[in-house]
Amino acid sequence: MKSSKPVKYILHLDMDAFYPAVEVLGDPSLKGKPVIVGGSVNRGVVSSASYEARKFGVHSAQPMATALRLCPDSVVLPVRMSRYKEVSQRIFAVFYRFTPLVEPLSIDEAFLDVTGSVRLFGPPDAIAEKIKAAVFGETGLTVSAGVATSKFIAKIASDMDKPDGLTVVPPGGEQAFLDPLPVEKMWGAGKVTQAALKQLNIRTFHDLRRMPGDFMERRFGKHGIQMHRLASGLDDRDVVTEHDMKSIGHEETFEKDVVDSAVARRELLSLSHRVARRVRRYGVTGKTVTVKVKYADFVSATRSETLSHPTDDGAVIYETACRLLKKTDVGKKPARLLGISVSHLRHGATGIQLDLFRQEDLRGKRKKLNTALDALHGKFGEKSVLPGTLLEE
Repeated sequence: MKSSKPVKYILHLDMDAFYPAVEVLGDPSLKGKPVIVGGSVNRGVVSSASYEARKFGVHSAQPMATALRLCPDSVVLPVRMSRYKEVSQRIFAVFYRFTPLVEPLSIDEAFLDVTGSVRLFGPPDAIAEKIKAAVFGETGLTVSAGVATSKFIAKIASDMDKPDGLTVVPPGGEQAFLDPLPVEKMWGAGKVTQAALKQLNIRTFHDLRRMPGDFMERRFGKHGIQMHRLASGLDDRDVVTEHDMKSIGHEETFEKDVVDSAVARRELLSLSHRVARRVRRYGVTGKTVTVKVKYADFVSATRSETLSHPTDDGAVIYETACRLLKKTDVGKKPARLLGISVSHLRHGATGIQLDLFRQEDLRGKRKKLNTALDALHGKFGEKSVLPGTLLEE
């Protein structure tokens, strides 16, 4: 029995090697050369690499020293974030011409819901073609596009034919598209999860889909249920615009109630950095931090603090959360759930709370550190780099 729910048309648009591509625009002599954008040669990491450099095995989050061993003829350039943001604004202005339903994932990547745009601009694949042509015509940059009925499939599709690609998964073709693909393409599944799936001989989305859902839940918890649904082509998430996004948060329900405040603070540390990464991914900052507690008797409590400056930094969020935790009964009453959210979101505001990091060099170091950590987490998964306090877990 087919669902009567209307079909959505989702685009995932991803700029091709954005940072190096912008640098080539400014210096055409770099065209065709291996270009690496990132930190210092001695201790820095790769933020982005041109496709010419990627052929040698260079990739984001890689130590710069390793990248240069792989491709010693690379042209290494520093990150110029202000320039990239300027170009990004022009690109997103193109996106908004075709639909107001734009969900930024970073400065070079977004979901678009074009369901309501087909009458004006034609079918979704034609809309994607028009956007690609407009971006190239106005900036000289290429963008790869995935067209599908869900965010999950659209994101995978956009990566199938890079650079300057367009992959369309028509309604009804979701399972045929997903089944042969390797589980490495599972969005949100890091190296550890992928290794665990392979130990279970789950190598493709078809293998994952055929596993019993209750087994996946027992083995991987809520994440197992989500992976099973996605492998089955089930993803009803809406495109969330900046206007609609009121807060960004994460919460965790524990198998055993937390009775020790030190354990609670460690959980808050993990939550703070997960929330901070999501805040940065959306390119926003927030002024209000909220801690949510649900006690063993299912009574809930929330405590909030509004900062003097908006932030996207996990350390700031964590320090604020610890102050808020003291205003709860955690440590006196067992807690079954902890959560952190950041609200009063702003786009493009400063990402460091200035009264915490007054010195300019410290502010710069925090921003560089966060950029490097985001690259590592994006490449190797959430648990690839952890604060030392969490390593004992």
